[in-house]
Amino acid sequence: MAHLVRSSKTFYGGVHPAEYKGASEHLPIEILPLPHKVVLPLSQHLGAPSAPCVKVSDTVKTGQKIADAAGFISVPLHASITGTVTAIGAFPHPNGRRMEAIVIEGNGTDEKEPAMSMHDPLSLDNSPLKQAVIAAGIVGLGGAAFPTHVKLSPPKEKTLDLLIINGCECEPYLTCDNRIMIEQADRIVEGIRLLKKILCLKKAVVGIENNKPEAAQSLAKASAADPEISVIVIKTKYPQGGEKQLIKSLTGREVPPPPALPMDAGVVVHNVATCIAVRDAVVDGTPCYQRVLTVSGDAIATPKNLLVRNGTLLSDIIAFCGGTAPNLKKVVIGGPMMGIAAVTIDVPVLKATSGLLFLSEKCAISYAESSCIRCGSCVRACPMGLAPSTLCGLVKKRRWDSLKEEGALECIECGSCAYSCPARIPLVQYIKIGKAELNARARKK
Repeated sequence: MAHLVRSSKTFYGGVHPAEYKGASEHLPIEILPLPHKVVLPLSQHLGAPSAPCVKVSDTVKTGQKIADAAGFISVPLHASITGTVTAIGAFPHPNGRRMEAIVIEGNGTDEKEPAMSMHDPLSLDNSPLKQAVIAAGIVGLGGAAFPTHVKLSPPKEKTLDLLIINGCECEPYLTCDNRIMIEQADRIVEGIRLLKKILCLKKAVVGIENNKPEAAQSLAKASAADPEISVIVIKTKYPQGGEKQLIKSLTGREVPPPPALPMDAGVVVHNVATCIAVRDAVVDGTPCYQRVLTVSGDAIATPKNLLVRNGTLLSDIIAFCGGTAPNLKKVVIGGPMMGIAAVTIDVPVLKATSGLLFLSEKCAISYAESSCIRCGSCVRACPMGLAPSTLCGLVKKRRWDSLKEEGALECIECGSCAYSCPARIPLVQYIKIGKAELNARARKK
């Protein structure tokens, strides 16, 4: 049987927010009925937005490519329902802006685009496997939305020796990864073996927090036939699922400061849901047009873990879950620590949307910011070893050069600083503003 190891190693800093997972962690995955319409933004990943290859009035099938990758750090986009393209233009995006999207009106069927499946893919060279991943438009499904094929294309000068699979799901409320590890462990393991093959790696380690014992047992059982896959149970602490933090907890290795990447520590990290997407792309020829997400919070009638088509509007998901409570105050797309508040429910879920939270006034409390008392709580909480209060002050004073020197670009935006701040200063929001300014200045040079 594959190793199931318990480790006491962890990373510096972090916080322990209440988990709030009880409402959905034991609920099996359900399939959301086909939406009558989907809105598919061309920007659903880091990098260049996809470029449309269909036009208004075209008829498309589920899984058909409707937009091409616009560069190496970009991915194609696929229809998530069968129907007619009714619009290509600017529509509300979860980020709060209007962005280019393709709208498809469904015809009530779910006719699939013919798929190119592979027989015994592990016997093939890694090139066709990687091409299948590229064609499928897969991005990191843990939330970062980084094009997966880029991580599968390490520069020749990088020496890799380990594949790490992220099964931590450390954000409060979210339970979709937990459910796929319990219900679809065999598919995850297939994906792990394919990722090892593509990267020419022998060893893989799956990191799972110790608040998910059923998931750990399920993956250990599914990987029993492969002695080069180990499942390591680690401490429950936020943000355990951050790449650098997970690498530290599992291996003790440190990833150098930016622009260094996990590859510079000899590892590549992928999420468990991404493993399934890779498996489906290679084995079945199925592109990335649906995902499992969690619907939870105290202001939704029926929490669920749902398999949802990309581009489905929040309003359709709300209706399927029985509607919202009258005291609904905030809708969060993602988790409560790193997610963003929705400005309307007429926005679509994206490839990397891991959860939808519906929170009442009791849970979505608004605080008034007060003066920093120099207590150091944010410094102790920061998993990157930064001084968030200092960075915040530099942003307020618009001292951009000093902000960069103090390491603002190393911030992973986990929100641990703001969570721990007794003065209720939205530290991570200030730092995000500063990072955006620094990145904008870098682009102008």
